[in-house]
Amino acid sequence: MKKNLQSAFSTRQYMLSKDFEIYYYNDTKLKPVKSHSHDYYEFYFFLGGDVSIHIAEKEYPVSNGDMILVPPGVRHYPSIKSTDTPYQRFVFWISQDYCNELMNRSPEYGYLMQHTITSKNYIYHFDVLTFNAIQSKIFALIEELHSDRYGKDIKISLCVSDLIFFLNRSVYESLHPKTRKEEQNLYQSILTYIEDHIDEDLTLDSIASEFYVSKFHISHVFKENLGLSVHQYIIKKRLAMCRDAILSNTAITEAYLLCGFKDYSSFFKAFKKEYGVSPKEYKDITNIF
Repeated sequence: MKKNLQSAFSTRQYMLSKDFEIYYYNDTKLKPVKSHSHDYYEFYFFLGGDVSIHIAEKEYPVSNGDMILVPPGVRHYPSIKSTDTPYQRFVFWISQDYCNELMNRSPEYGYLMQHTITSKNYIYHFDVLTFNAIQSKIFALIEELHSDRYGKDIKISLCVSDLIFFLNRSVYESLHPKTRKEEQNLYQSILTYIEDHIDEDLTLDSIASEFYVSKFHISHVFKENLGLSVHQYIIKKRLAMCRDAILSNTAITEAYLLCGFKDYSSFFKAFKKEYGVSPKEYKDITNIF
């Protein structure tokens, strides 16, 4: 490990940054840490030592390759069994607001946090290759934090989102070992369902309820196959149907309602963004030909 990236351990249990903090600790002597909780998420990546973690009044042994995720408000503390082996770990704190920002970009960023809160499963074990990849991403982030390079803030933001997404994907795929064929069957079924109900109030939640799978899983399937969110796909599908209806001389005021748009304003903005012209301009242009 790179010694210049190590942090001196502090018993401070609050964040100085409003977004996140990350530390690499390597200790041979450590003062006892009392039971405590945070108002942020704590990711804890165990590298070595003879340690167990107490979380919500239960003791968990940990080993190399383990990640512990402690949600806000959950009491926890480490228990050092022996100091013969250095106690090595990464500790990553991330605020609830920052997590919400990521989840606003895509719900896939929130799968791991939501799963931990609902299942109360705080320990995740990764194989050697996956854990090495995680360490590499963590070191890239720590090195960028210590650098003074051009575009540092942008790179840090990318490193954080990349790390969080990788953790979410790794845990999701370990808990959902579906075959590619099953994924494709679900994907095709959802496409058919959307087409059959395009004029209705389609949401990610309503589709997930219809197919009895989590909305995070549906989001994952769509991103893997189309590179789009479900919402983006529905909008594009509706716009294409509106365009075809307009080309067939259906009145614009009728077309957008038939295709599931609830108001003209949102339809107008989406159509112009997609095709570069207003619906009326599009109709006038096509009528020329």
